[in-house]
Amino acid sequence: MATYAIGDVQGCLPELQRLLEKLRFDPAADRLWFCGDLVNRGGQSLETLRLIHSLREQVVLTLGNHDLSLLAIAQRRPEAQSKVNPELREVLFADDAPVLFEWMRSQKLMHHDEALGWTMVHAGLAPIWTLRQALRSAQEVERELSSPRHGRILKNLFGNRPAAWTSRLQGIERMRASINTFTRMRYCDIHGRIDFESKDIPGTQKPGMYPWFEVPGMKRRESRIVCGHWSALGRFAGLGVYAIDTGCVWGGKLTALRLDSEEPQYITVDAEPHRKRVPGED
Repeated sequence: MATYAIGDVQGCLPELQRLLEKLRFDPAADRLWFCGDLVNRGGQSLETLRLIHSLREQVVLTLGNHDLSLLAIAQRRPEAQSKVNPELREVLFADDAPVLFEWMRSQKLMHHDEALGWTMVHAGLAPIWTLRQALRSAQEVERELSSPRHGRILKNLFGNRPAAWTSRLQGIERMRASINTFTRMRYCDIHGRIDFESKDIPGTQKPGMYPWFEVPGMKRRESRIVCGHWSALGRFAGLGVYAIDTGCVWGGKLTALRLDSEEPQYITVDAEPHRKRVPGED
């Protein structure tokens, strides 16, 4: 039995299929963790969702910003939905869209496996969060997304305020701050205020901003963390963090990280030749 984490797929179905073949993935024995951003830009988001949904008993998923954006768009009227890009329209108007969306809304923002000693998020963690506090914040949002009240949070999903999570926040603002942290964070200051604009490699950020995993004074977490989201960062391992968004949709690679081996092992496939590199995108 093997457990693999897989970086941002973003609708890159051929690469995902080739990666699963390379892993010799056995649904009867193996498990797949997806770091989020299953959809958008790769060309085959609907087929990608259908494939992963078909493996759902073997899958752990932490939602990414593109996944949540799709769920939010699904709350709009059909005439508004028809204005998004063709790839997402194909998902929105598919016969099985309600089944896929219900499944997505039941997924996580953060997953922790005590036995494996691994935690997964899409983007990052607030510097003031312990592991327990982060899990509690994720579960607050997860409960809303999977409840009959999900429309309320999805309709108020977007926005850069508040820029930092604090324990004083309540209601929609508290959940938006958690979502922004889990799904959009790259750089923040020592107070956890997110820079939503900077996407490039460390060393290019504004003064006073740090990669989320290098913030001075951040809480210690007794777990290795695997994440995606930051394609410009690429494959990174340090400070207990393993970043595996290697920019497949931009002409890079799709990466899997084996989590249950003595030392983490990387398995990759190259992007399809037609994909174009656009540095710094997410």
